[in-house]
Amino acid sequence: MTMPSPDRLRGLIQTLEAGLLERDAASRLALLAALAGEHVLLIGPPGTAKSELARRLHRLFEGAPYFERLLTRFSTPEELFGPLSLKALEDDRYERLTSGFLPTAGIAFLDEVFKANSAILNALLTLLNEREFDNGCGRLATPLVCVLAASNEVPADDALRAFFDRFLIRVPVHPVSDAVFAQLLTLAVPNESAASFEPALSVTERNAVTAATGVVELSAAAIAACTGLRQWLHSQKLEVSDRRWRQWVGLMRTAAATEGRTQVDALDLWTAPYVVSPSPGDAPQLAQWFAAELLQAVPQEAPWLTRAVEAFEKQLEIEEAAPAEDDDAEGAGKLALARAIGRGKSGPGEAGPGEAGLGETGRGEGEAMLRIVSKQLEDSLRRHYSSVHIAARVAQLDEVLASTLTASHELQAEQERLQTALGSRLWMPPSLQQKLLGAHSVSLAHLQTLGARLSRCRAGFATLPVDDQTIDQSQPEPVALPALA
Repeated sequence: MTMPSPDRLRGLIQTLEAGLLERDAASRLALLAALAGEHVLLIGPPGTAKSELARRLHRLFEGAPYFERLLTRFSTPEELFGPLSLKALEDDRYERLTSGFLPTAGIAFLDEVFKANSAILNALLTLLNEREFDNGCGRLATPLVCVLAASNEVPADDALRAFFDRFLIRVPVHPVSDAVFAQLLTLAVPNESAASFEPALSVTERNAVTAATGVVELSAAAIAACTGLRQWLHSQKLEVSDRRWRQWVGLMRTAAATEGRTQVDALDLWTAPYVVSPSPGDAPQLAQWFAAELLQAVPQEAPWLTRAVEAFEKQLEIEEAAPAEDDDAEGAGKLALARAIGRGKSGPGEAGPGEAGLGETGRGEGEAMLRIVSKQLEDSLRRHYSSVHIAARVAQLDEVLASTLTASHELQAEQERLQTALGSRLWMPPSLQQKLLGAHSVSLAHLQTLGARLSRCRAGFATLPVDDQTIDQSQPEPVALPALA
């Protein structure tokens, strides 16, 4: 049997999502679920390309007839399963003519599925789960590959929970965001006759996927991740049935097999928000759990380092502003004079000392000289520190800078490892990959900003006025830093 290559599947994905803006997750999950023999529920308002996705999906499966129906509370079983056979009734048999209806479909789309009455839903339960249809006194096998259903909302009626559970994948589908709204308005009208489609997956290829899936193992990391997720779900009062866990493992095995892997790993749990979320509102929590708990791929604020930087900046501010030990009224007067000279004038509207009678060139030279003098005066009135004091401050900063650099290198290495791992992932949506890698980029940028502030502090301490003749040479108390969290 010929296994479809990742490149071939990638081409099918591109065909599936062409022109469907912000539908990379829904497109990939629909195709993956179909290959795994699972069903998909699309949850969102009308006009969000749910039916279009189903129609495109059916074109990717050779020999899989398509069936589509909008359900209402007035829908009858005949609309889905076919009319009663009059000939069979003559022979006292209650049978339906199923040709062209759901029992003979390979890919089906059921819109507003939860609005159907109980007679239809009960028949669908067996069809979805066992791929069999009760026709008269016999139960017939069906060629069903995947059902895509759509609903505006999750059912609130407990009587519908069993039917809701038949859909392993539940994908929230929202209107496009403001970021791509202009692109939506300018999309070309699709021309199906001129469009080029990848050759559909043959039955042989689908059977090869099923065979390859059967030999994929769960790695220790995947088992540990599932165990951790189960414990987290318990803490959130969320329960997942044993059947659902088994189905999800099958889905992850299919993903691994089609990506050329022999093991399921922790990264395969990216599907958690679409499998174990009881409602679309719970999906962000599961996505956050995956990014934070499994990958640590969330922006890190480094609060300890931030407080350390603030402590050094405050200490530098204090030491730069400290007056000389003998600061008195005379010193204060000298400082006021130095500042006035530094501004180049003695007072508003008055020529500064040495300005009168000078030309432009002479005045410029005089101003430069006065600035030098004023700087010397200001320095003489600032507190001076011993070289031992300055070296101690610089050394303490160097330790924190070294730790910051180490953290940056470790984070960058982790980002590169994640990028390498994601490079071979066929099914993880690009939008999710960018978000995970972008979180590390945000953390790296924050560390670089803090490192730059530390470097400025280091330069500030290194340029403090020095006096090794009269200043005490003992080491200062280290800057008090917060405890490492």
